Amino acid sequence: MSKDVTMDADTTARHLRYGSLPERIRFEDMTEGVEPAPGRGANASHNPEGDWKYYSCLALDLGL
Repeated sequence: MSKDVTMDADTTARHLRYGSLPERIRFEDMTEGVEPAPGRGANASHNPEGDWKYYSCLALDLGL
């Protein structure tokens, strides 16, 4: 019986300290649909001069 009183006191103290949870946000409100920019994606043109920025090779980095 004293356990219930302790739980209620703990619950009250926790509620006073932290308050309540914020309102739940719907999934539809968290996402945003954006159209891709033209010329980008799977059919984008190849740029060999700019590809060195994205290429990584451990042997090349070590000079082997």
